Amino acid sequence: MSSNLCCSRVRLKISPNVRGRIKLRNVTRLCHTKSIITVNGQFPGPRIIAREGDQLLIKVANHVQNNISIHWHGIRQLRSGWADGPAYVTQCPIQTGNSYVYNFTITGQRGTLFWHAHISWLRSTVYGPLIILPKRGVPYPFTKPYKEVPIIFGEWWNADPEAIISQALQTGGGPNVSDAYTINGLPGPLYNCSAKNAFKLKVHPDKTYLLRLINAALNDELFFSVANHTLKVVEADAVYVKPFETRTILIAPGQTTNVLLKTKPNFPNATFFMTARPYVTGQGTFDNSTVAGILEYESPSKTKNLTTKRLPLFKPNLPALNDTSFATKFGNKLRSLNTQQFPANVPQKVDKNFFFTIGLGTNPCSPNNQTCQGPNGTMFAASINNISFAMPNTALLQSHFSGQSSGVYSPDFPANPIVPFNYTGTPPNDTMVSNGTKLVVLPFNSRVELVMQDTSILGAESHPLHLHGFNFFVVGQGFGNFDRNKDPKMFNLVDPVERNTVGVPSGGWVAIRFLADNPGVWFMHCHLEIHTSWGLKMGWVVLDGKLPNQKLLPPPADLPKC
Repeated sequence: MSSNLCCSRVRLKISPNVRGRIKLRNVTRLCHTKSIITVNGQFPGPRIIAREGDQLLIKVANHVQNNISIHWHGIRQLRSGWADGPAYVTQCPIQTGNSYVYNFTITGQRGTLFWHAHISWLRSTVYGPLIILPKRGVPYPFTKPYKEVPIIFGEWWNADPEAIISQALQTGGGPNVSDAYTINGLPGPLYNCSAKNAFKLKVHPDKTYLLRLINAALNDELFFSVANHTLKVVEADAVYVKPFETRTILIAPGQTTNVLLKTKPNFPNATFFMTARPYVTGQGTFDNSTVAGILEYESPSKTKNLTTKRLPLFKPNLPALNDTSFATKFGNKLRSLNTQQFPANVPQKVDKNFFFTIGLGTNPCSPNNQTCQGPNGTMFAASINNISFAMPNTALLQSHFSGQSSGVYSPDFPANPIVPFNYTGTPPNDTMVSNGTKLVVLPFNSRVELVMQDTSILGAESHPLHLHGFNFFVVGQGFGNFDRNKDPKMFNLVDPVERNTVGVPSGGWVAIRFLADNPGVWFMHCHLEIHTSWGLKMGWVVLDGKLPNQKLLPPPADLPKC
């Protein structure tokens, strides 16, 4: 270990937590308490703070009846795919009573990320911030904030989310929607029984605050705004962007956004709501409620006796639930900083071209279930290039590394749709998908261009796609069907935003480029958890390079077994 490398040790203990009680409304309008699965007894889970260049050793001990795995969302995991975390992809899950040490080094990254469970729907309560500070002595490329505040959005169910997804997969229908959204685990005063369960951000006048926004919600993109205050966006997915001001941001599940909030120069005789509610494009059900936190100015000494209850409360105006115009304009404002210190290394040439269709479909009823609740008596499914991904019962990375992949997966995922059609036009009559465990195999250092096209099968919808193991550049996006002859001429190859999660526009397409310089097996999936459960996922195998530092490291001795 070099002298300038810090080694951080963290212990995460996953346990049932009867202390994690949140009072919410339900159909009987009664307050609700329940036991939830948490990490170290905290909800949300503990904040992990590291620096660029740090090595992290994080021991996860499983004390619940569920199998568990933890994903360090957005960490590149260079040659350390064994620590990436998605169950049955890079590891078998940690079984009850067992533990696993996630060992990885943060290389060339700084900013806001997060960690969460990556098996079934356990990430509904198992998540927390992962904050990477710059190396010592390296300043932010923006105003140094007076204070930094993580704000993590989540979803809350009065019922057990594991039971909800289990029932949905058995019946083939859509799952029950959440009962509330939360800010830092709290639903806020707009829900019954939760007036006191609100996140409060207390600020001083004329100061700059860095809000580290994280969307850990399972199934909804969110609009967020602070009443009577402007937000300056300075980072997305732990990559600096060209700063711009906005009253509202849009943040999809799996995305993070850092914003600077400049408080008012004088103490205002008011308090201000910070609110979030969903951006909705699909036909499915959703929770159309609003979560609220409170921005409260610290009273100067002469008004110490002034209670906030007597102060007027201002509320922000959020876009309409289906405001795709705002979503598009907001996305177009995001550009890489692209300075000498923080360049945008966009692949200028492409070795491998892929075109993936993204969307919903159906599966036939299983023989033992002839009362399916999906469309026309079928079961809901989701797919990429009409393949609904079937999860194996052993880890893909282990089978790849050991050379024993036969019977586990096949390396023939199609580079283009097998049957082309009018993707955003009148949907075809046949909505059935195929099922399989297929992966794409890439030579080391391949320069990849991937166009992801939304489809109108069962309705057009926005899909936030997350790629493990890599950042990518969003070089283009548009509506309608992607035109291979015209659209690439408009690609931004100078300063496109660099992300790990991007929304495929409803009724449109998005184009990304990345360099396949990280050997291993890497998951890609929709970060709407219900779509992942239905099969909207696939994987990439990046082969070893020729040099020793271009090869996947061997698995650790304590790697969990299936």
